[in-house]
Amino acid sequence: MRSLTRSPHARRVAWLVCCSFWIACGEVAEDPILRLSSEEAFAKGKELMAVEKYALAREHFAHAFQTAPNSEVGRDSLLLQADAYYLNGGETNLIRAESKYRDFRNRYPTSEKGAYVQFQIAGSLEQRRRKPDRDQSETIKAIAAYEELLTLYPTSEFSSEAESGIARLRVTLAEHVYLVARYQFRRGLVPASVNRLESLVDEYPDYPELDKVLCMLGRGWQRLEQTEKAAATFARLRSEYPGSEPCRGVKELTVEEAPVEEKPAEEETA
Repeated sequence: MRSLTRSPHARRVAWLVCCSFWIACGEVAEDPILRLSSEEAFAKGKELMAVEKYALAREHFAHAFQTAPNSEVGRDSLLLQADAYYLNGGETNLIRAESKYRDFRNRYPTSEKGAYVQFQIAGSLEQRRRKPDRDQSETIKAIAAYEELLTLYPTSEFSSEAESGIARLRVTLAEHVYLVARYQFRRGLVPASVNRLESLVDEYPDYPELDKVLCMLGRGWQRLEQTEKAAATFARLRSEYPGSEPCRGVKELTVEEAPVEEKPAEEETA
């Protein structure tokens, strides 16, 4: 009986394995990026970034970083690799950008680029936020990232933009709360809706559409037969937002639901 290593099938398998290895080695050897020094790869990557060829630029920056991770060129290459992902856009690239920025922050915690990196982390999260009627996990994380920037780098050039980012994201969160409350209200879950609307008014007083929140809250108090709270809510609505669309019909609703005072006995007999 012939041994397995001498069979024609075995020799063919071995030959194919060797060919595959030689082809793979040839492809690696032919990769022009691997022939470059870290400085050359870095310079070429910057050229590609300038003409918005982000995918190819990332390959050059990755090579520059892997070749000399502890050099200035290596550090800058890691940061520019993150920037290339960020500028390329799209959810997948933004996730990778955030990962690269966090990698940079962990490797070089004392870098003078710390404020910029934190700002980009927050931006990567903000750009991935969902619409108000969807899950708001990324929105909450983005707010936390902007707040961390203000805590760690209160006087940085990015402070003002971070504050604006927080304001934008808070509007998204407030709208999310409102949409959930409206959903509950329309399905008869009025107590839950009222609780949510009250928390919205307390936590997001700067919400630009607070009038529609107060209108629904007043209607919720009416449904619960809390006429005094309904009247107070509608009074605030008319006072603070007299020209708003939700104010239409509020007066009639308030009068209709208002308690009827009993007449004094002497007036009834008069």
